[in-house]
Amino acid sequence: MNYPPFEPAPASIRRGSRWQRVALVFVFLWFFLGGLAHFLLTDAEMSIVPPELPSPRALVLVSGVFELLGALGLLRERTRRAAGWGLILLTIAVTPANIYMLRMHEQFPVPEWLLWLRLPFQLVLLWLIWWGSRWRARRPMYR
Repeated sequence: MNYPPFEPAPASIRRGSRWQRVALVFVFLWFFLGGLAHFLLTDAEMSIVPPELPSPRALVLVSGVFELLGALGLLRERTRRAAGWGLILLTIAVTPANIYMLRMHEQFPVPEWLLWLRLPFQLVLLWLIWWGSRWRARRPMYR
């Protein structure tokens, strides 16, 4: 149904479930804390950049900025979907680092089984980003 742009939609229309909001909060925390880690633990983050890629420090810092921007973009309904798509692209872009960690697992203080588990979790994370970034508050957008 179409509603005129400045009239609130009827209260009977569901805008977002509680679980969708939980997904949004999880994704926000995942990328906000992860983005901070890029700046607070830069050397550790650089160690997982595959050696074939140039300028590990720059890659870590730039990806940290994008993680923080994406997380903050999730906070506003107006920017939420764009931030979600950006975080999806970013998650896909950092997958080679996860694969590198798995291939070279003896170099990292992480159990190998956890690195194996991380790869299918990437798919779950992608879905959570997509679903959570579509959450809308139950209140009408126009008042």
